[in-house]
Amino acid sequence: MPVRLPPITEHASRILLEGLVDYAGLFAPAALAMPNAVRNYAHYRASGSGWMLGRFICPAQSLVLFSEKADPLLPRDAGAIPWRLSATGSPDLASDLSEISAFNERHRVCFDECGAKVDTYEIKAASVGDIERIAAATPRDLQTYLEVPLDGDVEVLIAAIARVGTRAKVRMGGTTADLMPSPASVVRFFNACFAHGVTAKATAGLHHPLRGTYRLTYEPDAATGRMHGFLNVALAVAHLGSGGSEAVAIELLEEADAGRFEFSDLHVAWHGPERTLTFTRDVLQQMRERGLVSFGSCSFTEPVDESRALGWL
Repeated sequence: MPVRLPPITEHASRILLEGLVDYAGLFAPAALAMPNAVRNYAHYRASGSGWMLGRFICPAQSLVLFSEKADPLLPRDAGAIPWRLSATGSPDLASDLSEISAFNERHRVCFDECGAKVDTYEIKAASVGDIERIAAATPRDLQTYLEVPLDGDVEVLIAAIARVGTRAKVRMGGTTADLMPSPASVVRFFNACFAHGVTAKATAGLHHPLRGTYRLTYEPDAATGRMHGFLNVALAVAHLGSGGSEAVAIELLEEADAGRFEFSDLHVAWHGPERTLTFTRDVLQQMRERGLVSFGSCSFTEPVDESRALGWL
């Protein structure tokens, strides 16, 4: 991640957005080839909006290919910030972990000054048994996010994640409209995370800052669907983390009017139809550290360009 500014100079938008977007260009709907994805990531890192960029998301089984294609682009200067990767899981947990270990060993010699490292692993877990099995096999120094189904017993699954000391992941959409979770189910997930002290990240369906109806893929004749906005999600999580109600968090998730949001150096505010909520820098910092760490997106330009168009950058 980019070097953080001293707290005294961090504006509210910086705290809210810094390192928020994990780049998942290899995944649908972008589904780029590895050379294109790694070139994009290198370009985004060097851009003026690079401070919003998080990790490069790569399937564990594609790490060898990543090394082949990304090697010429990796930082080589002393003091350069290495690329950090999050590896996504396959049905073969042991093979995934072997690939991650081998990747980090290949890059270990120069990591202090250059190169790349997988420091995060993301994998689906549909049951308490899955959670316990994955946690038992995964090295403690590999930050692990377990993606749980929202149509299951989320409270039980999040409690199990808390017991094994890992983190949670929520899927916020996909390439068909039926994959978009309801605001109520999203709120239940994050409320369970706060109740059990579990930090989370999100994935899919969060290309846009505000809730709205968007194309579900990049095809010219793509269907549209109602998608969540990453600003809505972040502020709903901040509200829950401050002890706010589920009902108001759902209102935040459903807000589609950009004019109701206000950004200043000291806070981000939502001027709802019945109330105004103000999220200070401290509240936003707590949300980023204990609530929503980041979200995966196959596009980096959409979150950046649309945030800039709204005057938030």
